[in-house]
Amino acid sequence: MNQAEKESILVTAAGQAKAMTIPKRKKTAQEKVSTFGGFLAGGLAACGAVTFTNPIELIKTRMQLQGELSKTSANAVRLYKNPFQAFLVIYKNEGIRGLQQGLMCGYYYQLGLNGCRIGLYEPSRKFLTQYLTPSKYVENGIIPQNLSINVLAGFISGSAGAVLASPFFLIKTRMQSYTKASNLQGATVGQQTYYKGAWDGIAKIYTSEGFKGLYRGVDAAILRTGAGSAAQLPVYNLTKNFLLKHDIVADHSIGLHFISSSMAGLGVAIVMNPWDVILTRMYNQKGNLYTGPLDCFRKTISIEGPAALYKGFWAQLFRIGPHSILTLMFMEQCMKAMVSIEQRLGY
Repeated sequence: MNQAEKESILVTAAGQAKAMTIPKRKKTAQEKVSTFGGFLAGGLAACGAVTFTNPIELIKTRMQLQGELSKTSANAVRLYKNPFQAFLVIYKNEGIRGLQQGLMCGYYYQLGLNGCRIGLYEPSRKFLTQYLTPSKYVENGIIPQNLSINVLAGFISGSAGAVLASPFFLIKTRMQSYTKASNLQGATVGQQTYYKGAWDGIAKIYTSEGFKGLYRGVDAAILRTGAGSAAQLPVYNLTKNFLLKHDIVADHSIGLHFISSSMAGLGVAIVMNPWDVILTRMYNQKGNLYTGPLDCFRKTISIEGPAALYKGFWAQLFRIGPHSILTLMFMEQCMKAMVSIEQRLGY
């Protein structure tokens, strides 16, 4: 045996030994849980998060409606100047109940939206991988990470959630824009509609506009939620895999989930804000101020300028950041709990 053959054998043996020491990636709880279990876990995680973030959602809504279709000037009076000042104004005039307006409706919305967005994400990834890259698909195996497929899966699952939960978002938007504070100049923003609660809103809209009225602006909801979902979970998983690959933080640690969800929140805020402004205005209108999301987009830019699409951005960031962090951190725990429950039930 010559020297070259010896070196070849040594290299091969070293490669095999190295391969044996590299642990295979285990399936995450998201990949183990059933579709229904994922739907329920995702919805419950989001409900936990929205309990804390509903006040900033209300502030964001009012800031996005402020100055609707009116040219702004340096001397224009703005009731809400920034998220912190807006918080104090609302708290002073409407109290804690005012800040938590629409919370129960928010729970219904989150169950439908994030139940689909989180619960259908892995099934969508599996389906897309199976049909778009069949050579990489292994039955009952681990689904490989592919950025394009992840983004498409996020858009599909988010759009499904937007359609399912659209009536509750419509009612929540109108409830949060409504204010009883009449002692301040410019206290009202947008068109004012009063509902006692989620089901009262559904009854009133159905009575006056029919079933179609409950889905007013659903096309804008698909664009908004699809864009946000296309960014959220892919950015979360991309960051998470990067941190684990480079041994920056330990697996299953709070730090891992916190950093990953923070980056996901930033990505969502940047991508989603323009469509969120459009959606808020589409849902809050009573008549036919806008014929559709593109008409709203055009009118907003032509009258208020492109910067109007990022109205309420800081409120959006302060909302979506904590909301993404809490939702995704709660999601990890809810998914684990759901997998444990399903295993005990023999599912």
